[in-house]
Amino acid sequence: MRYWWVNQNQTYRQEVGGGYMWSPKRNKVGGKAASYEMMREIAPGDLVLSFYKQHIMAVGIATTLCLDGWMPKEFGEKDWNPRGWRIEVSFQELNNKIKPAKYMHLFQPVLPKKYSPLQKSGRGNQAYLFEIPNLMMGVLAQIIGHEVQLLLNAPPPLCREEHDAPFDPHGDIERLENSEIQTIINNNNIIDTDRIELVKSRRGQGLFRKKVSLIERECRITKVSNPEHLIASHIKPWRHADNDQRLDKENGLFLTPNIDHLFDRGLISFENNGKVIVAPRADTTSLNKMKIDTISNVGSFSSGQKEYLEYHRDYVLLQSQNR
Repeated sequence: MRYWWVNQNQTYRQEVGGGYMWSPKRNKVGGKAASYEMMREIAPGDLVLSFYKQHIMAVGIATTLCLDGWMPKEFGEKDWNPRGWRIEVSFQELNNKIKPAKYMHLFQPVLPKKYSPLQKSGRGNQAYLFEIPNLMMGVLAQIIGHEVQLLLNAPPPLCREEHDAPFDPHGDIERLENSEIQTIINNNNIIDTDRIELVKSRRGQGLFRKKVSLIERECRITKVSNPEHLIASHIKPWRHADNDQRLDKENGLFLTPNIDHLFDRGLISFENNGKVIVAPRADTTSLNKMKIDTISNVGSFSSGQKEYLEYHRDYVLLQSQNR
């Protein structure tokens, strides 16, 4: 279990009430932000403290890894990048809502030197998400009391996907892709044949699959070569790509369905030299059963594939960041 502090001054009621966290993937100018990158590190079972109006107001347990999610409609008009990360969190409001500024004599010795959620004055720092180190979490648990301590000692919850709990449509990859399909259908500037191929390419079929077969012969991980068992996977996900990229053979790999799932959800990726990257948040037991641990390198990529792989590592892979 890891511990997180989320600032929700603008979206507390929407996120805590809706049972989720949401952040853009990039800042307003398209650059990386450490607090947004941290969303990629949260795993089911991690504890989250919600900070609102200078008080810790709620506590929750993450129940999913982060996934692609449009900015929730209930946020209203915000000058934020609308594509982001979404994590489902089982929040509950605290009875003992504390104001950290009152306890700075206890927090001062345990504040992280970098990316601290609190200033020395006791006011919150201006960023969305911070990791709470163990010593600081110990002080917080002591001050808040049994409402947090019960969660710290409770068994980890099942991931949402494991027991088919409903998943909010604003954070659902399926809904994101359906929205893109509707945009294609409604676009009168696209001729019918192209419209059909773009929709087929969503599932790795049609013209896109034929193009990928010109440069790929087998699954990069399992080495399965029977076409019946292969999906033409987009490196830059279909939901993120423009229409040219959706049909570009350089944006494709042949993968078996289980490997396609891991790749699309950002649980694995590849370096340009073919080295396999496994996200620290991935379930290692499941990956071992799929024999991922036996593969260290999947071979070379074309220059075009390398460009798309850079996007996958930057925007899709749930990888711990070196901060």
